[in-house]
Amino acid sequence: MKVLIETERLILRKLEYIDGNDLFEMDSDPEVHLYIENNPVKSIDEIRKVIVMLKKQYAENGIARWAVVEKLTNECIGWSGLKYFDQPLNNHNNFYELGYRFKKKHWGKGFATESSIGILDYGFKNLNIDKIYAITDPKNLNSKKVLTKLGFDFIETFDYEGDPTDWFELKKTTWECKKPNR
Repeated sequence: MKVLIETERLILRKLEYIDGNDLFEMDSDPEVHLYIENNPVKSIDEIRKVIVMLKKQYAENGIARWAVVEKLTNECIGWSGLKYFDQPLNNHNNFYELGYRFKKKHWGKGFATESSIGILDYGFKNLNIDKIYAITDPKNLNSKKVLTKLGFDFIETFDYEGDPTDWFELKKTTWECKKPNR
Protein backbone atom coordinates (compact mmCIF):
# COMPACT_ATOMS: atom_id res chain seq x y z
CA MET A 1 0.00 0.00 0.00
CA LYS A 2 1.56 3.26 -1.14
CA VAL A 3 0.63 6.14 1.15
CA LEU A 4 0.08 9.30 -0.89
CA ILE A 5 -0.79 11.64 1.97
CA GLU A 6 -0.63 11.20 5.72
CA THR A 7 -2.34 13.53 8.19
CA GLU A 8 -2.65 13.39 11.95
CA ARG A 9 -5.47 10.82 11.87
CA LEU A 10 -5.67 9.68 8.26
CA ILE A 11 -3.86 7.90 5.46
CA LEU A 12 -4.83 8.67 1.88
CA ARG A 13 -3.98 6.17 -0.82
CA LYS A 14 -5.34 4.89 -4.10
CA LEU A 15 -8.62 3.01 -3.85
CA GLU A 16 -8.24 -0.75 -4.33
CA TYR A 17 -10.60 -3.68 -4.70
CA ILE A 18 -10.06 -4.49 -1.00
CA ASP A 19 -12.01 -1.28 -0.25
CA GLY A 20 -15.11 -2.64 -1.97
CA ASN A 21 -17.07 -3.59 1.15
CA ASP A 22 -16.35 -0.26 2.85
CA LEU A 23 -17.35 1.67 -0.26
CA PHE A 24 -20.50 -0.43 -0.58
CA GLU A 25 -21.39 0.36 3.04
CA MET A 26 -20.99 4.06 2.26
CA ASP A 27 -22.59 4.24 -1.18
CA SER A 28 -25.56 2.00 -0.44
CA ASP A 29 -26.71 4.44 2.29
CA PRO A 30 -29.50 6.71 0.94
CA GLU A 31 -28.50 9.48 3.38
CA VAL A 32 -24.99 9.57 1.88
CA HIS A 33 -26.62 10.18 -1.53
CA LEU A 34 -29.12 12.78 -0.33
CA TYR A 35 -27.35 15.71 -2.03
CA ILE A 36 -25.84 14.00 -5.07
CA GLU A 37 -27.53 12.95 -8.28
CA ASN A 38 -26.47 9.33 -7.95
CA ASN A 39 -28.78 6.71 -6.58
CA PRO A 40 -27.44 4.50 -3.80
CA VAL A 41 -25.67 1.45 -5.16
CA LYS A 42 -27.48 -1.89 -4.98
CA SER A 43 -24.60 -4.32 -5.45
CA ILE A 44 -20.90 -4.76 -4.86
CA ASP A 45 -20.52 -5.11 -8.65
CA GLU A 46 -21.44 -1.43 -9.01
CA ILE A 47 -18.63 -0.57 -6.59
CA ARG A 48 -16.14 -2.69 -8.56
CA LYS A 49 -17.05 -0.70 -11.70
CA VAL A 50 -16.38 2.54 -9.82
CA ILE A 51 -12.97 1.25 -8.72
CA VAL A 52 -12.17 0.28 -12.34
CA MET A 53 -13.14 3.82 -13.43
CA LEU A 54 -10.94 5.35 -10.71
CA LYS A 55 -7.99 3.15 -11.67
CA LYS A 56 -8.41 4.43 -15.24
CA GLN A 57 -8.39 8.03 -13.95
CA TYR A 58 -5.20 7.31 -11.94
CA ALA A 59 -3.54 5.98 -15.10
CA GLU A 60 -4.75 8.77 -17.42
CA ASN A 61 -4.58 11.80 -15.12
CA GLY A 62 -2.23 10.76 -12.33
CA ILE A 63 -4.93 11.57 -9.79
CA ALA A 64 -8.52 10.76 -8.80
CA ARG A 65 -10.45 10.18 -5.60
CA TRP A 66 -8.37 8.40 -2.94
CA ALA A 67 -9.28 6.06 -0.11
CA VAL A 68 -9.36 7.75 3.29
CA VAL A 69 -8.19 5.30 5.95
CA GLU A 70 -8.49 6.06 9.64
CA LYS A 71 -5.11 5.28 11.24
CA LEU A 72 -6.61 4.21 14.57
CA THR A 73 -8.82 1.46 13.10
CA ASN A 74 -7.30 0.91 9.62
CA GLU A 75 -10.85 1.27 8.26
CA CYS A 76 -11.51 2.83 4.87
CA ILE A 77 -14.00 5.48 6.01
CA GLY A 78 -14.65 7.04 2.61
CA TRP A 79 -12.90 8.83 -0.21
CA SER A 80 -11.52 12.26 -0.89
CA GLY A 81 -9.51 13.71 -3.71
CA LEU A 82 -9.17 15.66 -6.90
CA LYS A 83 -10.94 14.75 -10.10
CA TYR A 84 -9.65 16.07 -13.40
CA PHE A 85 -12.39 17.32 -15.71
CA ASP A 86 -11.47 17.35 -19.39
CA GLN A 87 -15.11 17.86 -20.37
CA PRO A 88 -16.93 21.19 -20.00
CA LEU A 89 -18.74 21.95 -16.76
CA ASN A 90 -20.15 25.38 -15.95
CA ASN A 91 -18.16 26.93 -18.80
CA HIS A 92 -14.89 25.49 -17.49
CA ASN A 93 -12.76 22.80 -19.09
CA ASN A 94 -9.52 21.06 -18.06
CA PHE A 95 -9.76 21.76 -14.33
CA TYR A 96 -9.51 19.95 -11.00
CA GLU A 97 -12.44 19.53 -8.64
CA LEU A 98 -12.19 18.65 -4.94
CA GLY A 99 -14.64 16.04 -3.70
CA TYR A 100 -15.17 13.92 -0.63
CA ARG A 101 -17.64 11.35 0.63
CA PHE A 102 -17.69 9.47 3.93
CA LYS A 103 -19.64 6.77 5.70
CA LYS A 104 -22.42 8.37 7.72
CA LYS A 105 -21.00 7.05 11.00
CA HIS A 106 -17.92 9.23 10.37
CA TRP A 107 -19.74 12.49 9.63
CA GLY A 108 -19.05 15.43 11.90
CA LYS A 109 -15.57 14.27 12.93
CA GLY A 110 -13.60 16.70 10.76
CA PHE A 111 -12.39 14.05 8.30
CA ALA A 112 -13.57 15.97 5.22
CA THR A 113 -11.62 19.04 6.31
CA GLU A 114 -8.53 17.11 7.41
CA SER A 115 -8.29 15.00 4.25
CA SER A 116 -9.02 18.02 2.03
CA ILE A 117 -6.20 20.05 3.58
CA GLY A 118 -3.75 17.30 2.62
CA ILE A 119 -5.24 17.01 -0.86
CA LEU A 120 -5.24 20.75 -1.51
CA ASP A 121 -1.60 20.96 -0.38
CA TYR A 122 -0.79 18.10 -2.75
CA GLY A 123 -2.63 19.71 -5.66
CA PHE A 124 -1.12 23.14 -5.25
CA LYS A 125 2.43 21.95 -4.48
CA ASN A 126 2.88 18.66 -6.35
CA LEU A 127 0.62 19.30 -9.35
CA ASN A 128 1.23 23.06 -9.43
CA ILE A 129 -2.47 23.80 -9.92
CA ASP A 130 -3.45 27.49 -9.84
CA LYS A 131 -7.16 26.99 -9.04
CA ILE A 132 -9.20 24.13 -7.64
CA TYR A 133 -12.98 24.07 -7.86
CA ALA A 134 -15.71 22.36 -5.87
CA ILE A 135 -19.43 21.86 -6.44
CA THR A 136 -22.20 21.04 -4.03
CA ASP A 137 -25.95 21.07 -3.70
CA PRO A 138 -27.07 24.45 -2.29
CA LYS A 139 -28.94 22.60 0.47
CA ASN A 140 -25.83 20.69 1.59
CA LEU A 141 -24.93 23.09 4.39
CA ASN A 142 -22.29 20.80 5.93
CA SER A 143 -20.34 20.53 2.69
CA LYS A 144 -20.57 24.30 2.16
CA LYS A 145 -19.24 24.79 5.70
CA VAL A 146 -16.22 22.57 4.94
CA LEU A 147 -15.49 24.42 1.70
CA THR A 148 -15.72 27.80 3.41
CA LYS A 149 -13.44 26.62 6.23
CA LEU A 150 -10.92 25.50 3.60
CA GLY A 151 -10.93 29.00 2.08
CA PHE A 152 -13.04 28.37 -1.03
CA ASP A 153 -14.99 31.33 -2.38
CA PHE A 154 -18.59 30.86 -3.48
CA ILE A 155 -18.77 31.98 -7.11
CA GLU A 156 -22.29 31.21 -8.30
CA THR A 157 -25.19 28.80 -8.51
CA PHE A 158 -25.48 27.14 -11.91
CA ASP A 159 -27.71 24.56 -13.54
CA TYR A 160 -26.16 21.09 -13.48
CA GLU A 161 -28.30 18.55 -15.32
CA GLY A 162 -31.47 20.35 -14.29
CA ASP A 163 -30.50 20.91 -10.65
CA PRO A 164 -29.18 24.07 -9.01
CA THR A 165 -25.55 23.54 -7.99
CA ASP A 166 -23.17 25.80 -6.08
CA TRP A 167 -19.79 26.49 -7.68
CA PHE A 168 -16.78 27.26 -5.46
CA GLU A 169 -13.22 28.27 -6.31
CA LEU A 170 -9.94 28.24 -4.37
CA LYS A 171 -6.90 30.01 -5.79
CA LYS A 172 -3.39 28.84 -4.93
CA THR A 173 -2.50 32.33 -3.70
CA THR A 174 -5.50 32.35 -1.35
CA TRP A 175 -4.55 28.89 -0.05
CA GLU A 176 -0.99 29.97 0.66
CA CYS A 177 -2.24 32.96 2.68
CA LYS A 178 -5.21 31.41 4.49
CA LYS A 179 -4.45 27.68 4.81
CA PRO A 180 -6.48 26.41 7.79
CA ASN A 181 -5.25 24.09 10.49
CA ARG A 182 -7.16 20.85 10.45
